[in-house]
Amino acid sequence: MDQKNELLEYIYRDAEMSCFSLTELLKDLNGKDNKIKKTVENILKGYERYLSESEEKLKEANVELKQTSPMARMVSSMGVKQEVKKDNSDASIADMLIKGISMGTLDMEKRINNYKEDIDKATLRLAKDFYQFQQDNLESLKRYL
Repeated sequence: MDQKNELLEYIYRDAEMSCFSLTELLKDLNGKDNKIKKTVENILKGYERYLSESEEKLKEANVELKQTSPMARMVSSMGVKQEVKKDNSDASIADMLIKGISMGTLDMEKRINNYKEDIDKATLRLAKDFYQFQQDNLESLKRYL
């Protein structure tokens, strides 16, 4: 597989897992009075957009899409439920999301630096946009800390 598709697959997997985790979080927050819910919904919409965009580009390249494993989904779901049950304050939820998104931004930054000379401009632009989207989410979540 070429580096362009590897980068697109990374964006796809990150966005797919983020969509799953954020959806689970919103289910756990249903019926609770958290101000952070609207921010989480907006972040989810952004990840859905990147999931769709990366999926479309991978399909155009005839790359078989690999869903996140059921085990990874279960671990994520259990982690979210445990954190919300332990402390469902906006600050705690923001902290959990910041930690998760931060890991993704570090990985994305490394991948952009590793691939930037070897991939087409459209893929690089998508990767940089995704990275900036993640950075913007970190900033929007800090106000809840």
